[in-house]
This record gives sequence, structure tokens and C-alpha cells, in this order.
Amino acid sequence: MQPLWGIDLGGTKIEGVVLEPGNPFKILARTRVGTESEKGYEHILNQIKTLVQLLKEETGLQPTSIGMGTPGIIDPVTKTMKNSNTTCMNDKPFRSDIEAVLGVPVFTSNDANCFALAEANLGIVPDVFPNAEVVVGLILGTGVGGGIVVNNRVVQGKQGIAGEWGHNFLDESGGKCYCGRIGCVETVISGPALQRFYADRSGQALKLPEIVKRYQEGNDPVAKETMDRLIHFFGKALAVVINILDPDAIVVGGGVGNIELLYNEGVEALKTRVFNNKPEISLLKPKLGDSAGVFGAAMLTA
Repeated sequence: MQPLWGIDLGGTKIEGVVLEPGNPFKILARTRVGTESEKGYEHILNQIKTLVQLLKEETGLQPTSIGMGTPGIIDPVTKTMKNSNTTCMNDKPFRSDIEAVLGVPVFTSNDANCFALAEANLGIVPDVFPNAEVVVGLILGTGVGGGIVVNNRVVQGKQGIAGEWGHNFLDESGGKCYCGRIGCVETVISGPALQRFYADRSGQALKLPEIVKRYQEGNDPVAKETMDRLIHFFGKALAVVINILDPDAIVVGGGVGNIELLYNEGVEALKTRVFNNKPEISLLKPKLGDSAGVFGAAMLTA
């Protein structure tokens, strides 16, 4: 089999990897360059070209295709980028442009899909559920997103938005979302949303790890209120996903996903809302860490 080439295009860095297929996969090369998005769209294309050249020089190989995780998605109809927080990429025909720059076919998917694909095939899921058919990968961090993998393949959806549970309506108390709607999941249980809630109640602006620490110490009622809010709305939001997809496993990535409460009290909150008399919910911590995005991108070409 041909080596798999993957690129994870982030807001501050672009990481690339070349993998030799096998069990386990072998890393032949891995490197990164800065995104430098403030220099514009054309500069990002050139940075990707530079990265691929570095990988070629390190391996002595030439790619036949490249998988790429992107901050946003290529609209299946217009073939242009949308929903990217690297805003200079929005409305640009990114895939055709980068294929012209690199001279090979490029397969793209958003970063949450790549995370889900990697954890479903190379990460924690094969360790726990080797025969899993449906896997959901959740991103709970600065933003809230998700990816769906069925039989080891990413589900993109007709509009390219499959898995975007972060923009389901959850509760009006979250306020306005950057997408223009009110009360999206992201406005309620993302890291910044929880920090805003704590600051509004306490008058103190603290980072989420400090809020969690205060909750664990048991002497901060607002920290407890913040964690109670997370658990309540986590159960309410994710139960919708489970009732629709009934996944074998759910992998939770992102900074909020590090909060231990999700894996005990969060699961109990889910059970009260899942449409089953004896809910079976497998909520897993990721195994691959920062590698998931770039490994998943490489697997888009498999």
C-alpha cells in the first residue's frame, strides 16, 4: 500500500505527516510550519506547499494524494470554504486551489471529522470496541463540534454539516452565537461560555481549569453552579445525538472534555434523557491527543 499523507490546517500551525499503513501505522515523517493567516489566503496556500516539500525531502517520497483537515468545510454545492474561523479562507475554492498548487488530488474534511476518524480507527475505540460500527467524536473546547464515523468512514452529509451538534439549539440563556442564532450548544457548554457564566455570577474572570479546581475544593458555590450547569446541559444536548445515531462509542476531545465529571455525573445526566429503559452509554477519553487531527487527515486518503 502507498504511504498516507495528511495535513492538519490549524489557525496558528499547519502540521503534516506521512504514515506507512499497517497495524500499528508507522510515522515516516512529521513536521509543521506556521499558518500565518494574517498574511492572507495565498500565503496559506504557499505555506502548505512549503510543508509538503519538507515532507518530500525528509522521506524521499512523492504523494499520490493528500488528506487535509480544515478549519471549516467545503460546501458540496458551491465548492467553496464555509464556516472557517480562519476567515480569509471563507468563500474561496480552497480544494481546487490547493490541488493546483500541489499537483495531486486533495481530500478534505473538517477538523472534528478528522478527530473522529482517527480515534475510531487508530485511537481509543479499537482498544475498547474493536467491532464498533458507529462512532461519534465530540470537540468540547473553545468551540463545540463533532464528527460521525460509520464503518470506518466519515459521514459528511449532503451539506457537509453532519455532526455539527454545537449549533443545535440548547437554551436561550446562552445568548447570541457567532453563527447569528440564539442559544446554540456552543453558547452554553463551550469553555468560553462556562467562563462567562462564572464571571457573570461571581464578578471574577477565571479560566476553566481554575473554576474546576475551585469546584473540587468545595468552597466556591458559583463554581459548583457552573459545573452543575455543564452537567445538566451536556446531558440535554448529547442525548439528542444519541437518540438519533445510537453510537457504539462517543469520544470526547477538547479542553472541556478533560473534566472528569462528564464521565460519571455527565453519563448519569444522559441516561435520564436517552430513549431506552436501560441506556448503555460509552463515553471515552481520546487516546491520540494532538496527533488525532493529522492522523485522521491522512486516513481520508485510505
